Amino acid sequence: MTGSKQDYIDYRVLKSNEIFEDAKLLAINQRWNSCVNRLYYSSFYLVSALLFKFDLKSETHNGAKTQFNLHFIKTGNLDIKYGKLYSNLFLWRQESDYTDFVDFDGETVLPLIEQVLELNYLLTKMITK
Repeated sequence: MTGSKQDYIDYRVLKSNEIFEDAKLLAINQRWNSCVNRLYYSSFYLVSALLFKFDLKSETHNGAKTQFNLHFIKTGNLDIKYGKLYSNLFLWRQESDYTDFVDFDGETVLPLIEQVLELNYLLTKMITK
């Protein structure tokens, strides 16, 4: 990795914001599976930045989810509903990417946009503290 620890964190926050904007465009175009993918990644980039800030190692997406739940949800730093949301995003992203005949719809995905926006806001606050 080139750059400082803060450079990496800043990059991940920037990528999260860009990808969240992509998710909104996909929702406008009713590309629900791709929207779920982008919503997951917008939070994943922030979770990975948060873990990196606190020197918590994770080699995989599942590892990031586990570390996030262990160090930020179970400790009460974030409400359990955000751990459930992130876990569901992880699962749904995998389903939409790798499982045949899985098709999300607007009724399912549209509420996620606001929920992910809230989660991402809280993660960003924790990262920039």
